[in-house]
Order: sequence, then structure tokens, then C-alpha cells
Amino acid sequence: MKRERAFVENRRQRILDKIISNPGIHVDELASLFEVSAITIRRDLQYLEDRKMLTRFYGGAIPAERALEGSKQDIVETCREQIARYAATLVEDGDSLFINTSRTALQMLQYIKNQNVTVITNNGRAIACDHPDGVNVILTGGELRYPKEAMVGEFAERNLLKVYAKKAFVGCSGISAEYGVTTENANEVNLNELMIRRAAQTVYVLADHTKIETRSSFRTCGIDRVTHLITDELAPKEAIDMYRERGIQVHQVGKNDLIEVR
Repeated sequence: MKRERAFVENRRQRILDKIISNPGIHVDELASLFEVSAITIRRDLQYLEDRKMLTRFYGGAIPAERALEGSKQDIVETCREQIARYAATLVEDGDSLFINTSRTALQMLQYIKNQNVTVITNNGRAIACDHPDGVNVILTGGELRYPKEAMVGEFAERNLLKVYAKKAFVGCSGISAEYGVTTENANEVNLNELMIRRAAQTVYVLADHTKIETRSSFRTCGIDRVTHLITDELAPKEAIDMYRERGIQVHQVGKNDLIEVR
């Protein structure tokens, strides 16, 4: 009984995914694709409509806004994971790294395969974050602010002033040619700026496509301070071309890892 229920739920999810990717697909096409009767498909569509996942019309269905929003969020999360995976490949044995309060940047830790890597971060979530034996994590300390669990304030800033790192991986709330790199939290600006200024070799800004050419309330730095941007394949081409014209090396990643570095 449980196996049968799981099978039906799996089919309904696959039907929903198909409708999201191909809005307006007809019942007969779905029946042929999933090798079930049209009656079964109609029953599945009714089930999904009752849960506000789609809207039916004569002969087919289109995705409801709720389903589309869920799908969009899944895409964004996938893009952020791809960015984190790729960023981890830029780490070398013996590196020291700054990582700020960005979830994407912190996600890098689990993918680092190098040895003797030291990470300095003001991200309190690092305490519970899995990381390989070759990675050592140092917390800046400071006042802990929720919900991001960011370590901020004068104590954290003083500790950062005592160290340099070879590389910095800095996430953001937005990046634009006009406003530069921005964040939603005023108390993180100084720490982000310090990490950028005290990275001895390279600074990488991590921003998925939803953050390209957007701005938040507080500026970390101008676009002229950005030398490397890691984003995903869904980032708007016009913006990427504009950044490259300004001398920024843009790393675009996708399903098969690196798409382009230029």
C-alpha cells in the first residue's frame, strides 16, 4: 500500500514538473508520456488543482503561481549550489580564505578538497557546517545577529584588522554597474569591505542571476573594486557583457560546472 501511494505521488510530481516546463500540455499527451489512461491523468490533475498547484482547462492544465514560485526557488537554490561547487575549485592547498555571511559562500566549505586550508569567517552558521578534515575554520567573534547568525561589530572588525587572507569569497544581496556590491544589512558593510581590502591575492564576488543588476540598501564597494564575479548561466547577457567591458573577469557556471570564464 505504501509503495503504491509513493508511486502515485511520484507520478503526480512528475506530471506537475512536466506542466511547469510545458504549460498547456494536453491530457492525451500526458497519458501517453506516463503510460496511464486519460482518466488517471484527469484524476491526478484534479488532485493537483485541489491543492492549488495548477489550473485545469478543457483537455489540459497550466501551472498555478504557487507551483511556479516553488519551481523558481528550486532553480535558484540549484544555481547557488553550482556557484559554491565551482568556487571551491578555486581554492588551493595552503590557502587562507575570507568568507562572509553569505549562505552560498559558506556552502563552499563542504566542497573544498584541498589540504591545510584556513577559513576566516564572521558567519556563525559555520559552527554547524560540515567541512573536510583539511579545512580549519576561525570565527571572527563579535556580536551575533539573527536571523543570519552574523558576527558583527567593533570586536569582529578589530580581529579582522589583525589578519590578511590570500583570497576572499564574498556573497552579496545585489551587484550592479551603477551601485556596485550591496547588502541588506548595514552592520555587515564594514566587515565585507575589510575582507575585500585585506585579501592579498584575489577577491571573488558570488552572485546568482537573481542578484545581477539589482541593488540593496547599503553599499559594500563600488563596481570598480570587483575583479572576479562568479555567477550562473541564467545571468542576463547584457549585464555580463557590461561587467566584462569594465575589466571584470566573469565566471559563469551551469549544470556541467564551468560554462565560461572571460
